[in-house]
Amino acid sequence: MGAAHGLAVANSYPASGPSLVTILEDMDAKCTRCSACQRDCAFLKKFGTPGVLAASYEPTDKAWQSLPFECSLCQLCASVCPAKLKPSDMFLEMRREKMRRDPLDYPEHAGYLAYEKRGASQRFSYYALPENCDTVFFPGCALADTRSDKTLNIYEHLRKGMPSLGIVLDCCMKISHDLGREDYFRAMFQEMTDFLVEHGVKKVLVACPNCYRIFSTYGKDLAVSTIYEYLNEHTLPLAEKVQGIVTIHDPCPLRFSPDVQASIRSLVTKMGLTVEEMPHQGENTLCCGEGGFVTCLSPELAANWGDIRKTEAAGKRTITYCAGCTNHLNGRTPTSHIVDLLWEPQATMAGAARIAGAPFTYLNRLKLKKRLKQTISAPVTRERTFTAGSRDKKKGRRDPL
Repeated sequence: MGAAHGLAVANSYPASGPSLVTILEDMDAKCTRCSACQRDCAFLKKFGTPGVLAASYEPTDKAWQSLPFECSLCQLCASVCPAKLKPSDMFLEMRREKMRRDPLDYPEHAGYLAYEKRGASQRFSYYALPENCDTVFFPGCALADTRSDKTLNIYEHLRKGMPSLGIVLDCCMKISHDLGREDYFRAMFQEMTDFLVEHGVKKVLVACPNCYRIFSTYGKDLAVSTIYEYLNEHTLPLAEKVQGIVTIHDPCPLRFSPDVQASIRSLVTKMGLTVEEMPHQGENTLCCGEGGFVTCLSPELAANWGDIRKTEAAGKRTITYCAGCTNHLNGRTPTSHIVDLLWEPQATMAGAARIAGAPFTYLNRLKLKKRLKQTISAPVTRERTFTAGSRDKKKGRRDPL
């Protein structure tokens, strides 16, 4: 059974773009099988070029259903493709197809799904919208968990220039998005953005690259920018500087965001450091190894990314701007978050910045929520009670942070 024949009925939910049938036919026809995308990608080296995969895809085969979950969805293939194709979009749609045909989550993903569910729950979420609030700070789950004090410091620093700035502790639902749980993702994300828009919010300032990509792709009524661009254009939190040579890891969700990448490099330089770039940076950056949650089903493919990054860093401290990348890479090569550098420069360069790990991450977020309730005067507040329903398992791998 060919791809086009086996998929005509399966694409039943409201599509966010071309159907998988169209994507497969287009990839098969336009991919030249030149192998450019295979050079640095162990996944494509293992399974074949996107054109070959598109031509042979069989949606009812169990092996094919799990195959796209071994792709990191990092989009390096799109950045190097001479034909300007986007293979990672095809693999994401394959993930969605699997979930349409078989909605049962892989048990290996249980820890990540539980983490996401907590982030969007009534207990851990909190919205505070001050008078005349049209912009909110959305720190994301990982930063609020691992660096709750700095999250509050960021908010207080931003409010010096934006007194009516609001804050939202919630989850962008990127985990469900990447795992192909399309209906659940859209319902949860839309409920959140509808609430913000209905209360006059027009712009979201994010700290997390994953949140940036989700809001910029699906938050159609909301403008999105990073705190790093804002900080680069305004006063830094500390006048203290440090010396040394570092390198920079650009998170793959921001691979096509040169303005954000430039802001990071400017901030690092302003802190007194010299940047020596890795061979893969900017648009050609590499995944840290955690993208697409490949670590769950194919840890050897995920490890390949980390091995390359360790080699390219060559012992220099790596500065990145994703809490997930920081956590994942730091186990292989010294890696720090840009927020740590801006608020604890000396400790960061010594590898001693204050970072919480599980299970204290959840306690920290609750403490942050309590402090926000006590310190922010806001006529509009809420804890999210909406849920679109989920199939999360209690057993599985441990929480990722």
